[in-house]
Amino acid sequence: MREKVHQLYLDFLEIAETKRQWNIFSDIPWERFDSVQPSEAVARAMEVYCIEEMYVPDYSAQGLRLLRGNFDMAGFQIRWAFEESRHGLVFREYLKRSGMRSEAEIAELETPVANRAWELPFDTCRRMSCYGALQEAATYSAYKAQKDRALANGDQVAAAIFHHVGSDEAAHAAFYRSLIKLDLEQDRRGTIADFGHVLANFKMPGDGLIPNYHQRLESSGGGLSARTFVEKVILPTLTSLRISRAELKRAAHGQTAAASPPRDSSDTAIVQD
Repeated sequence: MREKVHQLYLDFLEIAETKRQWNIFSDIPWERFDSVQPSEAVARAMEVYCIEEMYVPDYSAQGLRLLRGNFDMAGFQIRWAFEESRHGLVFREYLKRSGMRSEAEIAELETPVANRAWELPFDTCRRMSCYGALQEAATYSAYKAQKDRALANGDQVAAAIFHHVGSDEAAHAAFYRSLIKLDLEQDRRGTIADFGHVLANFKMPGDGLIPNYHQRLESSGGGLSARTFVEKVILPTLTSLRISRAELKRAAHGQTAAASPPRDSSDTAIVQD
């Protein structure tokens, strides 16, 4: 299992370095602000996304504690943290360079982060892998919708930003799915039970941390509806993992291990924004 995880990490890192790498200074067409008027809705959505990314120190610290002793997974966590911190930075730059928010307003975004820390939503590596697969896929879907809106509105700057950050999120989700597939090979019943538990208790990282989280996402169009979450996140994830809805239903009804999760077949999990 450890050798398989090592290869997954190498493959992820190779693609990140050779095909997915992007530069916040040279790959975003900041000069296009001269020809477009950014929308307030986009700015409000980016505010929420930016605040969620400010919790990267919490995500990383909690994840590294969970993964202590696993070099490959710790390495992935560190690479993941770099990419997520870059997302937060590019959102800040959009708000500032577009003139939609002042320096003081951007600084004020840090207030919720200072007031409350983020904690792991689940207590095992395998459950956190399941959480990561769902959360990253949901974030990608939200960013994809924002990219489409930006293109429709002629905002090439926002479109480029959401293209790049969305590419990162898609790669993160794929990595988590690969980890879950390894666990399914080792312990299919227990892994499906864990996936069902995570799905039943899932919420985004900002939910409960960021003031007026749901209202802010709804007013800006930055979130996902329940139907979209099912269609764009849950069903494609189940298809990729080759988990049938019947298996998931049996797990939900307690026909697989539930209360005391079995020992993880691998130390495979990271936390996410």
